[in-house]
Amino acid sequence: MKLFVEGRKETFPKLEKSVSKEDKVIWMHVASLGEFEQGLPIIEKLRKEKPYFKILITFFSPSGYEVKKNTSAADVVVYLPLDTKANVKRFLDITQPKLAIFVKYEIWPNYLMEIASRKIPSLLISAIFKKEQVYFKWYGNFMRKSLAAFLHIYVQDNKSKELLESIKISNTTVNGDTRLDRVSEILDRDNKLPLIEAFKKDSLCLVAGSTWAEDETLLLDFFNHTSKKLKYILAPHKIEKDKILGLAGSISKKTVLFSNSNLHTIDNYDVLIIDNIGMLTKIYNYADIAYVGGGFSTGLHNTLEPAVFGIPVIIGPNYEGFKEAEDLVAQKGILTIHDSWSLGEVLKRLLDNPELLQRTGEINASYINKNKGASIQIMEHIRTLL
Repeated sequence: MKLFVEGRKETFPKLEKSVSKEDKVIWMHVASLGEFEQGLPIIEKLRKEKPYFKILITFFSPSGYEVKKNTSAADVVVYLPLDTKANVKRFLDITQPKLAIFVKYEIWPNYLMEIASRKIPSLLISAIFKKEQVYFKWYGNFMRKSLAAFLHIYVQDNKSKELLESIKISNTTVNGDTRLDRVSEILDRDNKLPLIEAFKKDSLCLVAGSTWAEDETLLLDFFNHTSKKLKYILAPHKIEKDKILGLAGSISKKTVLFSNSNLHTIDNYDVLIIDNIGMLTKIYNYADIAYVGGGFSTGLHNTLEPAVFGIPVIIGPNYEGFKEAEDLVAQKGILTIHDSWSLGEVLKRLLDNPELLQRTGEINASYINKNKGASIQIMEHIRTLL
């Protein structure tokens, strides 16, 4: 809360210092880190095609801003001032954006009404709607008017389009999730990590990423009691020293922290704990099976990053609202577990059947390949606006 409040005190001074009246500004607003990742394919294309525009990114949440405030993807990164008429007017007077892009579900009525009145083109991208939302209630007229202020809305699925049409909003296009374009690009990068390669060698490897305590309880039970010959990589969401050491001490197999490992001895260990941030996407390149944390209480983490490598993905039971997870659970590329027993059964099934292991992973890779391309369509529209 302190970051939320104090950070916003810096917004207007930073904008006044960083943006001049001569600048041509493209403004993208995101809630947090996940929405930033959805907007990034568009931002990267804009920077390449429109280098004479200044890119402004605003965040609502400290969890996104604090991680990305120094990103090279934008020229200016600030918190979005709260949605009051005075703040909106001051913000738009300073920035005077030529285009405003909102990501997924960030709908701020005063901003949108003022943007429309100033005839600034505005897009909502990678949006997803549920019938439980206020827009579709009898008392949601004010928020419906906000949605109607967008020049165009790009939605992830047909259900969202149908819901919008039910409230007489027809300026919509179904074109999926821009994050699929983002993760597709991962395959074109250099994903080599010599230390991970030396750890895995020729063994099958389970990578558990972005795990929380609820996930780790089940995983450690499997690590400690299975007779399966596997290598295990554990990348917890929280990496405080005491937590990491406690985690390592709870594992009966030979365990090493990444910060204490070296190329010459790392293959002697069964479990590798990642005690840093920023490596997980590349580590998934070495996984034969991935477990993605957050599916028990905190909110599911990114399942697309491991899925793009064409491997099975295991998650906890709470994935509603994560469209890609819902789709891939239905297609059986993502497998759900509820407790230690079901985790063991899923892993046994995959490890005992190499054909099933491969086929399950191929479902995930195929899904991403078939559904990518949203950012290309959005960029075609943007070119007509700038």
